[in-house]
Amino acid sequence: MTTALHTSNISSLPLLARGKVRDNYAVGEDRILMVASDRLSAFDVIMGEPIPGKGELLTQMALFWFARLGHICPNHLTGQAPESVVTPAEVAQVQGRAMLVKRLKPIPVEAVVRGYLAGSGWKEYQDSQSVCGVPLPAGLKNASKLPEPIFTPAAKAEMGQHDENIPFSRVVEICGADLAARIRDISIAIYKEAADFALTKGMIIADTKFEFGLDEAGRLVLMDEVLTPDSSRYWPVEGYEEALRSGANPPSYDKQFVRDWLEALRINGKPWDKTPPAPRLPQDVIQKTAAKYREALTRLTA
Repeated sequence: MTTALHTSNISSLPLLARGKVRDNYAVGEDRILMVASDRLSAFDVIMGEPIPGKGELLTQMALFWFARLGHICPNHLTGQAPESVVTPAEVAQVQGRAMLVKRLKPIPVEAVVRGYLAGSGWKEYQDSQSVCGVPLPAGLKNASKLPEPIFTPAAKAEMGQHDENIPFSRVVEICGADLAARIRDISIAIYKEAADFALTKGMIIADTKFEFGLDEAGRLVLMDEVLTPDSSRYWPVEGYEEALRSGANPPSYDKQFVRDWLEALRINGKPWDKTPPAPRLPQDVIQKTAAKYREALTRLTA
């Protein structure tokens, strides 16, 4: 892996936006250079310490899934080399960690699909026996597999704010009934195919989120990243049943390791309030998180 990159600096292209992980640069009017940094966000707060190699691993995993799932929905890849649009001095910042993509009209909805009960879904279920207005059977536990995957969308929040779970009826208000139904159905189809494949590699995709945009012809296009450990909850099959029996979070290939560490953290005897500034990550948490990301890609693509 190359040197860790917390924040890119591509001065030859106009900067469009810095997200939690990706730095986006304009390439003409119709393309975007997406650079995956090694930043890590947890609870929508960006950590100060990068996770070495993370951006490259995220990019390689996204490219793997884009190639595998293209028959379900078109994606935003141009097929052109990211290195071709930067100066020679900037190549090191994009090599292996960037995608050159089509510029789309983004849809302001996080298309979340859950196949298992975890995270905020588990908390909501305990209160209402439903998630985002979708009723669920009684008696489910933390990490239970759902009878069928469910679509539980979220409204995209401003930088630093928490995404807000919304009912499907709100997606219809935002997008219209036809487009909302297509987003839901395609999201569930992608999740099912990916989850079935991951199981053959001994990995459970508990939940994931997709982002979509519209191209000039009004076609629905899968964009941003897809099925990476940053946008998905990956569990190894070994250890899952034991966690289910005990009610604990299953061992994880994603940043749940960091989330659990932050949840257990006490600052002056009090829990961290999940607002900036982020606590400083210890070196062993950084190294273990980097190893989890590496293991996820290796296992998936072996």
